Amino acid sequence: MGIFVADAVFQTARLPEIGETLLCNQFNLGPGGKGSNQAVAAARAGAETFFITKLGSDAFASMAIELYSVTGVKTVIEHSENLPTGVAFVHVNQNTGDNAIVVAPGAATTIDHALINRAASTIESASVFITQLEQSVEAAEHALQIARSAGVTTILNPAPAQVLPDSTFQLCDYITPNQTETTAYTGIKVETVNDARAAGDALLSKGVGTALITLGDQGALLHNNKCSNHIPAFSVDNVVDTTGAGDAFNAAFAAALSAGEYPDNGAQFACAAAALSITREGASNAMPRRDEILTLLHS
Repeated sequence: MGIFVADAVFQTARLPEIGETLLCNQFNLGPGGKGSNQAVAAARAGAETFFITKLGSDAFASMAIELYSVTGVKTVIEHSENLPTGVAFVHVNQNTGDNAIVVAPGAATTIDHALINRAASTIESASVFITQLEQSVEAAEHALQIARSAGVTTILNPAPAQVLPDSTFQLCDYITPNQTETTAYTGIKVETVNDARAAGDALLSKGVGTALITLGDQGALLHNNKCSNHIPAFSVDNVVDTTGAGDAFNAAFAAALSAGEYPDNGAQFACAAAALSITREGASNAMPRRDEILTLLHS
């Protein structure tokens, strides 16, 4: 469950200062949104995937429907007649591939308990349920509760960082924050693997089953009461755009778990997917296929 937005991607050497206008070196308009990216990435990684969302009734909604048709993502979608489909401003630094993003979720802000209840049978029949925080915290928690009650493995990608009640953490079999989000939730600055371990303990104390903390070029840390395993990143030479790396990681991990992989193996699979995604432009369009991930994983 999550949101779709149309990503308007601008590539420049830097962001403009207040009052300044810069000429864009390259512009692309394409599909994005964390939930949508993760649904597409999970399908490409080999999982049968359903996506729950809300769209407007406009050209961007048509873009989304076409995307799911092409990628084989099944959907539970409602359309708003009053609110537009979401859109995001994405700035990509052409020198480093780093990004800065502003999201306007549009119709997806109205993902509510009623829509989730109508999708309950889809959630309950899944092996893994994953959501993020681009829709409301209340909606995310309601869906996680439905999944947890049905014995479905739950993953929360807690991005963007929001104020979360302890009840939300307690519904997470896995939580997958990046370094910035981990700091926001624990108050512990995460720069090293040992920092991540300390922050992982703090997340476990909130009721999380396993913390899977992404560490950029340091890989990821899989941390729970039984293990604390560092999974190194895969090195790639041509970093183009880091926009979808986190989504590729989360989706590949969810797909691996749904296929019965052990969490450590799933995290390695996820690191390989993230590495491939940053060698390509865009978000949804950069998500790698299962065969590509396996090739890098075993190279």
